[in-house]
Amino acid sequence: MLSGQVVLKIKDLVKNYDQRAVLKGLTLTVSQGEVLVVIGPSGCGKSTLLRCLNGLEPVNGGQIIFEGQYLTDPQTNWSRIRQRVGMVFQNYELFPHLTALENILLGPIKVQNKSREEALAKAEYWLNRVDLWDRRHSFPRQLSGGQKQRVAIVRALAMDPEIMLFDEVTASLDPEMVREVLDVITNLAQEGLTMLIVTHEMAFARAVADRIIFLDDGGIVEDSTPDVFFQNPATERARRFLNIFHYDDIHKPNGSLNLAKNNL
Repeated sequence: MLSGQVVLKIKDLVKNYDQRAVLKGLTLTVSQGEVLVVIGPSGCGKSTLLRCLNGLEPVNGGQIIFEGQYLTDPQTNWSRIRQRVGMVFQNYELFPHLTALENILLGPIKVQNKSREEALAKAEYWLNRVDLWDRRHSFPRQLSGGQKQRVAIVRALAMDPEIMLFDEVTASLDPEMVREVLDVITNLAQEGLTMLIVTHEMAFARAVADRIIFLDDGGIVEDSTPDVFFQNPATERARRFLNIFHYDDIHKPNGSLNLAKNNL
């Protein structure tokens, strides 16, 4: 699925909170169609990285270049950029007073000025894809955690983004609901959508990723393929991190997850 064309460049990215450095000169590139999974211990800067890429956190140094546009320019129109760089959060961020369908239609109609008919057709397509068309008139309080997260993913996809950022989208879910969300993301990977995914689901990371980025203390410790990283990590720090997970959490069969990776 990879085109080889670099769509996102991050150069020497620095992010501080007060006097504490969270990202310390981080540099990486993402190619079109690539699925890059970011893992690492809590507090290492994973979520901060995604929030910087979507303009939710100002940076203190370095550059973010998306398809030739410098997003660190103070004149960046983040409203337009967020239509092209979608983001899904771990806590859904759905409007509680709107139905699932209304949550999805809001952006295309109000921000992109699409007709209701066009926006509705797109919403119907994606809701059917995630098996939620029959719940379109339900309010968030009437949906399970997994259903709410799938609605949140559809809301982002309805804007036709060129790249998607997923920030621990299963962290708030009960274990039985995790799979339905991961299957949606796996299918998107099969179709070649460019994605940056922050997750603690190691089996999922191994199955879906083209590359694994291991962060620690605000920097990239390892940048590797999934097989190399999980079978033979290059650093002692990565080995210690992987040792906290049970062997089965990384290597057990995962049904459609394994099949999806084989089809990438």
